[in-house]
Amino acid sequence: MIRVGNIKVPLDFDFTQLERFCADRLGIPESRLRSVKLSKKSVDARRKSDVHFNISLDISAKGEAALLKRLKNAVPVEKYVYEIPQVIVGSRPVIVGFGPAGMFAALVLASAGARPIVLERGYDVDSRVRAVEEFRSTGRLDTECNIQFGEGGAGTFSDGKLTTGIKDRRIRYVLEKLVEFGAPEEILYMAKPHIGTDKLRGTVRELREHVISLGGEVRFGARFCGYENENGHISAAIYTDSDGEHTIATDSIILATGHSARDVFELLYERGVDLSQKNFAVGVRIEHLREDIDKAMYGDFAGHPALKAADYKLVVHLPNGRTLYTFCMCPGGEVVAASSEEGRLAVNGMSCFARDAVNSNSALLVNVGSEDYGSDHPLAGMHFQRRLEERAYNAGGGGYSAPVCTVGELTDKQLCDGFGRVAPSYTPAVKKALPDEYLPSFICESLRRGIAEMGRKIDGFDDRDAILTGIESRSSSPVRINRGDDLQSLSVGGLYPCGEGAGYAGGIVSAAVDGIKCAEAVIEKMNGGKI
Repeated sequence: MIRVGNIKVPLDFDFTQLERFCADRLGIPESRLRSVKLSKKSVDARRKSDVHFNISLDISAKGEAALLKRLKNAVPVEKYVYEIPQVIVGSRPVIVGFGPAGMFAALVLASAGARPIVLERGYDVDSRVRAVEEFRSTGRLDTECNIQFGEGGAGTFSDGKLTTGIKDRRIRYVLEKLVEFGAPEEILYMAKPHIGTDKLRGTVRELREHVISLGGEVRFGARFCGYENENGHISAAIYTDSDGEHTIATDSIILATGHSARDVFELLYERGVDLSQKNFAVGVRIEHLREDIDKAMYGDFAGHPALKAADYKLVVHLPNGRTLYTFCMCPGGEVVAASSEEGRLAVNGMSCFARDAVNSNSALLVNVGSEDYGSDHPLAGMHFQRRLEERAYNAGGGGYSAPVCTVGELTDKQLCDGFGRVAPSYTPAVKKALPDEYLPSFICESLRRGIAEMGRKIDGFDDRDAILTGIESRSSSPVRINRGDDLQSLSVGGLYPCGEGAGYAGGIVSAAVDGIKCAEAVIEKMNGGKI
């Protein structure tokens, strides 16, 4: 098979005619082609007068060696197959958390015959949807099941973005399995793939059922509360549910709890597990009208039926030495309530697959670290998060009402009545408040300077009617659970800190890959060092 890349096609290109197009492009009869598949598709909008697609094709044909010699932008490719060895002997491993890291760790271990037991403090995805919707409509928070906790993890109520900065052979396995369990096939070739929260829910459900069919267990409402160890090595996992406290004998715990399981960080600190501070980022969500962003990015091509809502990625370096950047951009989405603790407010962004909501939003973040935490305590970043979330909760007036203002109000440092062209999408409620009420001054200064700079990069980004909603505080984990080359905790053998919550991933795909790596490490141990 060969891959031919950097092919320019118009927006109205008929993708059902790939074979005919490919034959004409290669100058060969269609009869020589065995198969033609898209391997990559991206929008090129660098010139607003010529917005088009760039595609790459995977081609199986007779006489490929000759084609490789005469074609530019062509390389040979081999189909990647991820093989999972079967386990020989050992106790059933326990996985704590059923977000991307935990799900793929469970999938690999179940496929290997290890019959893993998953402990998920939240509910199954269908019950979780009901809990989240009740919170968003009434402000009644379930601290055990919310946008942070429950089947699928925090990513289930986001945009389902699958972009990642890592390079790893396991990425293809992750994408193929997501498609197998119901994700859109386009994630296999889109340059910026996403599933959307609506489709991701069904995918998560099907993956769980497959794990169970292979002998795994998923226990919902099961809150990890400790472990037993003998001679410095895990011997049991302890959890509580509605029936009380339970102990599971095991010599392997994959700890994939996500970045918001603060009680787990506290538990590990109390047990003397090796932890360290980790930099993360804090800021707000900015909302524009989707049609305005589409126009700014696509020009006169905005609204073309082949184009979905436009995305963007911006970064500016400021005179105060800080950097302001966009993160987790949700085209055609909404700002959602992402709190998980009483009296503390957090927000996030979410999009469905169609990305057709009125507004587009993104996080606007400034990095924070030890110099901002004011302490060298391993959990200082978590304490810093909590303080800001409490201030944001109070600035919103309580009841998980979010503090909002317009860009114009931020710039003028003065609140006005009502809103302009852009209305906030956050529920259950909003209250006008400047970020100065809940964010450190250096972040507010960075927002004021940085949004203006970003307006010079994207027309209208600094629209005075754009909405700012706080607080975006859960961009990543503020703690790292330190592990060795064998992926086990430096303090406790058999404990595998995993994924975003442990400080080793930054999104759905990288977390899933880290879950696979930890599962491989457990299999290797069960097989006496062989995999």
